[in-house]
Amino acid sequence: MTQTAVLFPGQGSLTPDAGDLARNTCPELVEQAIEIVGSDPFERAPESTEFAQPAIFLASIAGWTQQDVTDTVAMAGHSLGELSALAAAGAVAVEDALRLVALRGRLMQAAAAKAGDGGMVALLGGEPADAERLAHDHGLAIANDNAPGQLVLSGEAERIETLTRAARGAGFKAIVLDVAGAFHSPAVESAREPFLEALRATTWSDPDVPVVSGVTAAPFTDIPQQLADALVAPVRWREVMQALYDLGAREFVDVGPGRVLARLVPRNLPTLNQHALAG
Repeated sequence: MTQTAVLFPGQGSLTPDAGDLARNTCPELVEQAIEIVGSDPFERAPESTEFAQPAIFLASIAGWTQQDVTDTVAMAGHSLGELSALAAAGAVAVEDALRLVALRGRLMQAAAAKAGDGGMVALLGGEPADAERLAHDHGLAIANDNAPGQLVLSGEAERIETLTRAARGAGFKAIVLDVAGAFHSPAVESAREPFLEALRATTWSDPDVPVVSGVTAAPFTDIPQQLADALVAPVRWREVMQALYDLGAREFVDVGPGRVLARLVPRNLPTLNQHALAG
């Protein structure tokens, strides 16, 4: 039997049907989210990360409950998706994870507002070393290393504007992302300590299968610390995919919403015969 890794997406993955899926699959959890957030997170997801994060978590858990994967060797989540993966792996109660997700969204929104005018830009194509050099030259942080030829940079909006022009002149496709701040960078440092405090106050167990951290590209060892560090550290997704492969995974299930991570599988592991299973 082919061993499988299960992938849980982060922000930017919501689809129009995600709310209906969650309401039909886990209505009690959706009601808890409405109580915690103060309104339906799906209805307000386009407004800010404060609402988008709980919505994505709910949709991911709903997608996971619909899967029938019997030979899971490991799990991983992209950014926010790490909490979904840890909940699915039994490391934390789903209800506790939902509360942490809601807090994470609020803290990140507040930190971005405090930091001022920040944003993110995706660089597509070119060599990773060239993209890293551009980031360094323009004072931006690498936020996501998603796949060969796909880096996301984070920092001040003015620096992003300057880098975007330079990157396009150097042959990159540069896409400024519709986000509220410079996430996965020191700009949102103010969110880390209060999030760590809440994480340390939460009950954690050993996961049923290894869950690979985007901070270390290795299985979690100190879950609260690594989840807090993930707020300001780059998502090392390219290395995460290799770590899952090294753990024995040869098929990959993206539980959604969307299939953002499924599309990254063949880019990171081009030798696989089957790149992903439809969730």
